[in-house]
Amino acid sequence: MKKLAQLVLAATLGVSATYASADAISDAAMSDIRSEKAKARDEYRHPQQTLRFFGLKPDMTVVEVSPGGGWYADILYSVVKEEGKYVAAHFYVDDSSSDYYKKSVKGFKEKTKPGMKYEGAEVTAFDPMKALDIAKAGSADMVLTFRNVHNWYMGHGEEGINNAFGAFFKALKPGGVLGVVEHELPESADDEAMKKSGYMKRSYIVAAAEKAGFVLEESSDVNANPMDTADHPRGVWTLPPRLALEEQDRDKYLAIGESNRMTLKFKKPN
Repeated sequence: MKKLAQLVLAATLGVSATYASADAISDAAMSDIRSEKAKARDEYRHPQQTLRFFGLKPDMTVVEVSPGGGWYADILYSVVKEEGKYVAAHFYVDDSSSDYYKKSVKGFKEKTKPGMKYEGAEVTAFDPMKALDIAKAGSADMVLTFRNVHNWYMGHGEEGINNAFGAFFKALKPGGVLGVVEHELPESADDEAMKKSGYMKRSYIVAAAEKAGFVLEESSDVNANPMDTADHPRGVWTLPPRLALEEQDRDKYLAIGESNRMTLKFKKPN
């Protein structure tokens, strides 16, 4: 009987640990730290399913690359704040940087001060040409980036992409995970479209990651949208939430929803 009780207890603890991890993500996604406007995008961005696919756990050190205003940071920070660590590899700024970049970084850093919603989070800098030390080498369990790869490619081409994935590889521990969500360009499209549309080919991103040393572990269709043709007058920005054409064909693009996105999970070999 004693042995049976021990087995039952062990099984219960295992299940509890699994649910605790899942609940941490659910609780973070539903937290009051997030605005209702942010939560409204969950319909298209599926943050809970995406983060579970990547394998996020509360005790991880997670680096988010180019977090912007914090749409995903709200969730990631909430999950790891007690047992792990959240690192925001934000814009690199110097005297030549735009006011937008300067204000964005300043605003994000304000949120990490005592009493603010990202209290204690670490802010580093990332630029595919100027700032590649996003975290201490070999310190991160997970590096995540959401809808950013096209910016680095449009701004700096192949060199920028190679530098970026090299930086991610360096920051991760052996066995660490790189999670990428990006607007997906059909493989049949002209490569030139990647230079201005905001969409990237899956094959290109996988090749860049593998060149840096990563192994593609798994892909998911959780953020796929078959209604998106990836061929719009203003590129991906034609679609919501940007709606670059404003009132022109607004209902059409709202009906399509946000872009078709690849969701790729890479691993740094042990």
